[in-house]
This record gives sequence, C-alpha cells and structure tokens, in this order.
Amino acid sequence: MSALDQVRDVRPVASGSRGWRRVRPYVLPVIGLLVGLVFLAPYLVMLLNAFRPSADIVQAPGSLLPREWQWDTFSQVLGDDRFLSWLKTSLIVAAASTALVIVVAVPAAYFTARFRFPGRTAFLLLVLVTQMFSPTALVVGIYREWFNLNMVNTYGALILTNAAFNLAFATWILHGFFSSIPQEIEEAAHLDGCSRLTTLRRVMLPLTRPGLVTAVIFTFIAAWNEYVVALTLMLDDARKPLPVGLTSYVTGYEQHWDQLFAASIIAIVPVVILFAVIEKHLVGGLTAGSVK
Repeated sequence: MSALDQVRDVRPVASGSRGWRRVRPYVLPVIGLLVGLVFLAPYLVMLLNAFRPSADIVQAPGSLLPREWQWDTFSQVLGDDRFLSWLKTSLIVAAASTALVIVVAVPAAYFTARFRFPGRTAFLLLVLVTQMFSPTALVVGIYREWFNLNMVNTYGALILTNAAFNLAFATWILHGFFSSIPQEIEEAAHLDGCSRLTTLRRVMLPLTRPGLVTAVIFTFIAAWNEYVVALTLMLDDARKPLPVGLTSYVTGYEQHWDQLFAASIIAIVPVVILFAVIEKHLVGGLTAGSVK
C-alpha cells in the first residue's frame, strides 16, 4: 500500500474524530436537560391542573392542557384560613425540629469524634440502628406516651418527635465530618489561645459546613413531609400540618382537585427557598476556616 493510500484510509477516521470533538461539549448538557425535564414533568402537570376546574380534571384526565383556564385557584388557596393555619404549623414544626436537631447533634458528633470513652462504638452503632425504626411502627407507643404527658395536639409533641427521628442521621453524618478534620488544625487553634468552644465555633463548624447543610436540608424536608405521626398527634383541624391538611381538599363528599394541586405547588416553595439559600455553603464550607 502506498503512502497516499494510507493517508486516504486515515482521513475518514480523523474527520469523524473531529466531528465528535465538536459534538461532545453539547452531549452532556442535552442529556442533563432531558433528565431535568423528566423530573420536572410531574410538577408541570400539577401546575397545569391547578389552572383547570375540578370538573375538567375529572371529565378529561388524560388531557395535558386545560380546556378552560381558571386563573384564581392560587388566590383561593392563599385566601383559605385553613391553608394558612396548616402552613403556619408546618413552618413552626419544621424550623423548630431542625434547630433542635442541629443544637443537639453538633456537640454530640464533636464529642464522639474527638474523645475516646467506654461504649463509644456501641453508642455509634446504637445511633445507626435507630435509623431502622420507622415512625409508622412506633406510632401507637408515641401517641400513648404523649397522651400520658397531656401533650397530644400540641406543637411540642410533634417537634420533639420529628427531632428524635432525625437526630440520629444528623449526628452520624456530622460525626463523619468532624472525624475527617485533621487534629493539627484544632491544635493550631489551641496554640493561638482559642478555647475548645471557640475552636468548635470558629474553626470546626466552618469546616463541617457541608455536613451542617446536609443535616439541615434532610431534617427540614423530613419534618416538612411527615404525615403519619402528624395525623395521629394533631387532632385539631387548625393545628394540622400541610401534608395532613391537604387531604381535606379531596374527600368522599367534596373534590377540589384544582385547589389540591395549587396547594401542593405552594407547599414545595419553602423547601426550594431553603435549598436555594444554603446550597452555596456546600462548596464554600469545604475550605473555610482552615486558613488564618
């Protein structure tokens, strides 16, 4: 084979390689866009159904676009005193449960990561084992306990229950972050005159910021979406959280599908806002606090 023939044989391969190089930067964004559309599709359907009358949803459940647009659904939901009460309860319970979990989990995780004490391994295993228990399996005992304490239908019972079921996860994940920080950083802070509490607040916590953000998001979402325990403990309609209250829009006697979809869309907003506010700290906390 001559040199010219060899060049001709190589040329199509080189041309195809150059074509792939031009296309490759756009492949991953297109795939990511398609995956994003798949996850956003249910929310789009909910949003479109919020602008459809309930009769239209029942008569034409397979159609995507409304045959008749109804623009005041969200104003009806936001003007409903029951919905505002449910929203208030969910915000109080989720925020208080998250704050309580972080306040307790941070010192517990720091102590187990930095100190060796008898039963430390058993304690960590016990923390992990508690994640295997579902609130549904314990709901009868939980109700009985709060009934004896006369705390049924109170915010405190729901806050403490949600905090108890999310404390183990927060402690475990923060324990891993504290353990991964070299002790030399903490010793350098002690040499600079920082007390243990100051070191924890000004050095260790900034370094564990990604873990804190993860614990906050997980706890808030878990408390925000909790249904079974809230359904059991909160008997007063005005004190029900959103997941329980939303079921009131569709019952055996009345079906307000449009308001149900609109309320469900509104219920997503606080979680999205929380994630948008603290998401930037996931990356910023990786190196913060390690340099004087």
